[in-house]
Amino acid sequence: MPTLRQLQYLVAVADARHFSRAAASVNVSQPTLSQQLRALETRLGVSLVERGDTPVQLTPVGREIAMRARKILLDVEDLRGLARRSVSGLAGAVRFGVTPTLGPYLLPPVVARLHQEYPDMRLYMREGIPDDQLAELRRGALDLVLAPLPVTGTDLEIEPLFREPLHLVAAPDNPLCTRTLLRKTDLAGAEILSIDRRHHYHRQAQDICEDLGAQLLRDYEGTSLDSLRQMAGSGIGLAILPELYLKSEVGGQDMVCRLTIADWSATRSIAAIWRQGAAYGESYRMIAQAIAVEARGLLARVIV
Repeated sequence: MPTLRQLQYLVAVADARHFSRAAASVNVSQPTLSQQLRALETRLGVSLVERGDTPVQLTPVGREIAMRARKILLDVEDLRGLARRSVSGLAGAVRFGVTPTLGPYLLPPVVARLHQEYPDMRLYMREGIPDDQLAELRRGALDLVLAPLPVTGTDLEIEPLFREPLHLVAAPDNPLCTRTLLRKTDLAGAEILSIDRRHHYHRQAQDICEDLGAQLLRDYEGTSLDSLRQMAGSGIGLAILPELYLKSEVGGQDMVCRLTIADWSATRSIAAIWRQGAAYGESYRMIAQAIAVEARGLLARVIV
């Protein structure tokens, strides 16, 4: 039978598409990895890797076996996690992925709260593109992801947490800021900023522009909510910013004004996601509930 280490080496090659980088990722020498892959092929009686190609390619059966090997390795890790949890409870490092359009202004109070309640738990935070982070979650590189909906997958546990209002903002000297009553028709043709198109937030901005008859600026894509606020404040265009960001200390509305549009509103839904059947699933649910409580409290707070 194949060993777990051999399966780990095959998955590493499938991910890295390069023998040296795969060996480094599992902390072995390249000759050791190559030797164990050949031993695995001998045991299974099939060729798993097409040697000589760069980047390294797996054979069709190699891809299928690597996919199943990944699931076996995740199941084994969950078994180990279940054993650890039975002894220590909510402790150790949780690899937590979050979108940069949410993490910087929501997570600081959440982290403080969780550290107070669970002092033995450590959150290893990584910001990234939600679609990429969901792929990392499925590979086992992340344990828990905070991302906007929609998210689908029978292999995932999806816990909706809260719905966050979105607002259009403009530079204070924009003529729209002097209007006491705006309607959707007043935004027709307006130029609206967004961030990198790989983000779900960009796709939502596109939908909002279609609804308002506005124009999405593609030559000025921001890298963060801060960059959107700063560009909007400089008069390049309007920006769409979340309620929690506008209420936060790291964000705020010191250089922009909110536009109140009588016949328009928009929101986004945020969820916590982890792998179905994860050993720490109930712990992840507790973390998700703490995030939801903190977010709802911040949304209910009135700015003085």
